[in-house]
Amino acid sequence: MKTQERTRFGDPLTLAQELIRCRSVTPHDDGCIGVLERALGELGFASTRVPSATGGPRIENLYARLGTSAPNFCFAGHTDVVPPGDAAAWRFPPFEAQVADGILFGRGAADMKSAIAAFVAAVARAKSAFAGSISLLITGDEEGPAIDGTARVLDWLKARGERIDHCIVGEPTAEFSAGDTVKIGRRGSLTGVLTVIGVQGHVGYPERAKNPVPGLVVILQRLIGRKLDDGNAQFQASNLEVTTIDIANPAANVIPAQAKATFNIRFNTEHTAKNLEDWIVSETKAATQSLGLRSEIAFTRGAQPFLTQEGAFTEVIADAVQRVTNQRPKFSTTGGTSDARFIREHCPVAELGLAGTTMHKVDECVSLADLEKLTRIYEELLAAYFAKIKR
Repeated sequence: MKTQERTRFGDPLTLAQELIRCRSVTPHDDGCIGVLERALGELGFASTRVPSATGGPRIENLYARLGTSAPNFCFAGHTDVVPPGDAAAWRFPPFEAQVADGILFGRGAADMKSAIAAFVAAVARAKSAFAGSISLLITGDEEGPAIDGTARVLDWLKARGERIDHCIVGEPTAEFSAGDTVKIGRRGSLTGVLTVIGVQGHVGYPERAKNPVPGLVVILQRLIGRKLDDGNAQFQASNLEVTTIDIANPAANVIPAQAKATFNIRFNTEHTAKNLEDWIVSETKAATQSLGLRSEIAFTRGAQPFLTQEGAFTEVIADAVQRVTNQRPKFSTTGGTSDARFIREHCPVAELGLAGTTMHKVDECVSLADLEKLTRIYEELLAAYFAKIKR
């Protein structure tokens, strides 16, 4: 790696701004992957674009690797962002990457283009070659369906016999400042769409109809009335939340033909998706049969709960954070899902990034001090990993 290349990419701000200026709202890339690909190429990475597998919108994915030997330390992340909302409500235009008062503003500043730039800067600052490989797995399909993103790249790697030994996902996991929290697991996610089917009729002649609404209410009462668990040593309690109720009945004098509700369960390792589904089906049948109604239910399994056990890998992460911040990080499993849910099937994975306080919000931003702090943490992590972790 040439000295001028290290100097150019050693400051994460320039690359973060280049990435933020790409309007890469899922599924559009707007040249964002190309910006990163060129930067990594100048640092000696060999890059491959991994194409979409489905017939939907084209998704840009990138796998880049520096070195050929083991262990292979991977940084995973995404360049796609959520829509900015009302641009007029922003202090600065959301895709201009303006800096003011030591703060970088822009969609993706926290989630998570700045973390990608910080990792690239950490690699550029490396004082010597590592006894192994560094790779980046970057997708443009994390904020969307996540069908053609990280999971697709992992399948591609497996098919070609390429192994990732450990992985850091650069999601904004910190509570207040980079390094204060490291995610070592996540709860699972299960979504259910419940439809209760009755018989439409006039409200003045209820004996000629069957109202599905009472059935839906009874079922939901059964579901939300159960305390799923108290959590355990690694995970907070599981929770079921009703997110929509839809009857689609514009007439006040008509008993509707059906009533529908959507709910989501975030569940810990005390449950599996299968046993939760079995419980919901049982409760649904019991309620609808007693009322003479029919029901249909469809489940979508978003993720299974996972936990990266504390050990050598997590110790290296904690040591790197402490060397920079003088504080040991908190290991956590709270929050929503991330692409770590796919990676955990291939190797130990943890999430370490910037603060998530402004992600998805108007005036999303990151302080330059925190961006530098995360870069230094990644730099320390790389050095410690290759010194202590063997395949």
